[in-house]
Amino acid sequence: MDTQKVDMFIMANGKFFESHHVMQIRDRLVALDDSKWGMIQTLQFKDPTTSLIVSLLAGSLGIDRFMIGDTGLGIGKLITCGGFGIWAIIDWFMIMGATREKNIAKLQQYL
Repeated sequence: MDTQKVDMFIMANGKFFESHHVMQIRDRLVALDDSKWGMIQTLQFKDPTTSLIVSLLAGSLGIDRFMIGDTGLGIGKLITCGGFGIWAIIDWFMIMGATREKNIAKLQQYL
């Protein structure tokens, strides 16, 4: 794989991943077969900042968890009104990391 393409991909999408994963992602993309590159470029990742904003505004309804694909946790938060507010507050600090972990899992499906 062309390292210039990989570096541009990392620069454009680096905010969607934990910083300690970025170099591992780069190394795996460089070693990737060119036939998979088109599919990798079309992947759409969830924005951690958007997840945080949604969590702050409607976290007690579980919308933040539904948004990142955690349907079970979203239903749990919806039924309990965000764990009576406690779970919603905890997610204010954890939702960005959870979003980035979902993004890395999505990328690893194609690597």
